[in-house]
Amino acid sequence: MELSGWQRLEQQFLVLRSNKVFELTVIGIIVLSALLIGAKTYPLPAVFGRVITLLDWAITVFFLLEITIRFLGEPQKRDFFRQGWNIFDTLIVVVSLIPIEDSELALIGRLVRIFRVLRMVSIIPELRQLINALLAALPQFGYIALMMFIIFYIYGAIGSTFFAEINPALWGDISHAMLTLFRVMTFEDWTDVMYETMEVYPLSWAFYLSFIFLTAFAFLNMIIGIVVGVMEQEHQSERAALAAQSGEPTLADLQQQIASLQALVQARLPER
Repeated sequence: MELSGWQRLEQQFLVLRSNKVFELTVIGIIVLSALLIGAKTYPLPAVFGRVITLLDWAITVFFLLEITIRFLGEPQKRDFFRQGWNIFDTLIVVVSLIPIEDSELALIGRLVRIFRVLRMVSIIPELRQLINALLAALPQFGYIALMMFIIFYIYGAIGSTFFAEINPALWGDISHAMLTLFRVMTFEDWTDVMYETMEVYPLSWAFYLSFIFLTAFAFLNMIIGIVVGVMEQEHQSERAALAAQSGEPTLADLQQQIASLQALVQARLPER
C-alpha cells in the first residue's frame, strides 16, 4: 500500500527525531542556553547583552521547531501529550515565546528560561529514568521523613531540656534545637556544639553520636537502598518493555514455560 504524502512526511519527522545527530544537537543547544543564563548574571557590555538576547530568541525558535518535529513525528498524536515530559517541554517553549521582557512578568520569563535547562532530562533517557525512580520512591521517602521528624523532635526536646541554659541561641526552644540538630546531622561544625555542652555534661557526646548514627548513617542508607531498589525496578520494566517489543520472552514467560513443562512431565510419569 502506497503511503500518502502526509504519511511519508510523518515518517521523515520520526526518523529525524530519532537521529542521534539531531539529539546531540538538541543537547548542545540546551547546554548553550544554560551558558547564556549564567552569562546574564555577570555585568556585560551593552553589545554583548544584545547578542545574548538575539541568541536567546534564536534558541527559543529552535526549541519550537524541535517540539514541532517531535510532535509531527509521533505516530499517535494523542500519545504525545500523555507523557509528562512532553507537556513540560511544550509549556516551557510556549511561555518562552511570550514577549514579557519589559513587562511586570519579566521575572517569570527569566525563570522559565532558567527551567529550560531541565529539558536535558527529557532528552537523555538515563536522566529520565533517574527522575522517574525518584518520583516512584517518594511515597516510601514520606515514611522515612516522618520517622526522621520523630527522631528530631525527641532529640530536640532532650537538647532544649538539658542544654538551653548553656547556649539559648542553639537550644533555647525545641525549634532552635531541631535546627541545631540539623546542623549536627550535616556535620557543620558539630564538634563545636558538642564540646560546648561537654564542658557542663561530660557524657553529652553520647547524645550527639547516637543522633548522628540514627540520622546521618542509618536513615541515609535506607534512602539509598530505596532509590537503588526503585531504579532496579525501573530497569526491569524497561527491559521487559523492550523484550515485548522485540518479541523476546521475558523472565516471567520463561518461568511460566518451565512450570508448564514440569507439570507435563509429572503428569506423564508412571505412578509408583
